[in-house]
Amino acid sequence: MRLAYWRGNASSLHRELLEQEKQGGAPAPSLATLHRAIRQDISPGDRAGLREGERARRRFDVFLQRPPSHRNAAWEADHVEAPVQVEADGRLVRPWVTWFVDAAHDVILGVAVTPRIPNRESVLAALRAAVMRREPYGPAGGLPAAVRIDRGKDFLSRTVADALGAFAVRVDDLPAYGAHLKGTVETINGAAEKMLFAGLPRYTHRQTHVSGAPVDPDQPPLSFEAFTAEVLAWVRWWNTEHTLTELGERTPMQSWADDPTPIHDADETRLLLFTLEDDRRRRTITTKGVAFGRGRHYLADWMVGLVGTGVRIRYMPHHTGEIEVFDADTGAHLGTAILADAASAEDRARVLQARARKARALRSDLAAAERERRVRYAASTVPEPAQRLDAMTTAEAAAVLAAEHDADLARWARPDLIPFGPPPATWRLPVDPNKQARPDRDEDHR
Repeated sequence: MRLAYWRGNASSLHRELLEQEKQGGAPAPSLATLHRAIRQDISPGDRAGLREGERARRRFDVFLQRPPSHRNAAWEADHVEAPVQVEADGRLVRPWVTWFVDAAHDVILGVAVTPRIPNRESVLAALRAAVMRREPYGPAGGLPAAVRIDRGKDFLSRTVADALGAFAVRVDDLPAYGAHLKGTVETINGAAEKMLFAGLPRYTHRQTHVSGAPVDPDQPPLSFEAFTAEVLAWVRWWNTEHTLTELGERTPMQSWADDPTPIHDADETRLLLFTLEDDRRRRTITTKGVAFGRGRHYLADWMVGLVGTGVRIRYMPHHTGEIEVFDADTGAHLGTAILADAASAEDRARVLQARARKARALRSDLAAAERERRVRYAASTVPEPAQRLDAMTTAEAAAVLAAEHDADLARWARPDLIPFGPPPATWRLPVDPNKQARPDRDEDHR
């Protein structure tokens, strides 16, 4: 217990034991004896855990290996944040990669890249790419018996659960921080960082000067399109050219092809439907189209003559430009509808720039407020109460309090509580030009 209190430091524990001995406690052992007892009674993993925590302790654990299996017996899925800065919409971002991997043959079946934090859309895109086997996907793919995922809100969303459940695919929900339970995809995460990301411009873990500054801080970044192309090219290389010892010096795709296990393909139409979000509401086609979202209507030419028809919609999460419309009674797919009165790309860019300016202004205001709240204290060499260094005149304090008082008055003021009376007859009122011009027009008519 006391060793944990001192974060695994034997010297600090020994100093405490000596103090207890001086106060009449039990005789303290020598420091060498204490070190020997710790090494004898506490395992290296537990000692690392006492010093640094659970992550350090796990480095000393051993893990079982899963028995050999066949293709599509189990897939593993994960997100990984690429340690690379790329340019997207004029900003430097760190993209995320979502992929599905066959656990038996290390084949990367489906991959999706997003410039920001991934969501359901990226998971569904990678899932479709993993299941479909026709060009430009495949030849590996089909329906798995199970998918192993961690506790992520994207992977466990209703959309993903519906998509996998519709094809009777079991989802194994792994506990959080259990990377060893999905070792195949974690191995590919590590391989991608060493074999792909480390060689790209603006790699965040690149060499630095002694000051910690990067060697080449002005290195031009890749565009998001170029980064995606690099990821897809690396996936093809991994699947078709890179040989692995555990696969008998074969590539993952060769190992997959040599597996005689039958492949169960999914109907592409059903796959498209079940990898879209279901609105779960009955809607009606009106003369404006289908209403979906606040003030949004979706139109299509096939809606002509169908006003009054009850429909349900499905859509790709975060893709609000178009929706898929289905007959509410029969479930038949009626067609795709696009957003009416959609803003142009230039207008959307200006809106995003305005939002960014507001965000920067807010951050600046918050930083200024933090500077105002910051209190500095004088250094002390003897035990004494803390001495504040900030100084303020009486006038400065009065100005700050007066401004706060005025803000409170403005916040609680109710100018409409008592209505204003009519102005006195002696006041000269402004002339309404419309009323002044109306008699002239009346005279013209006469």
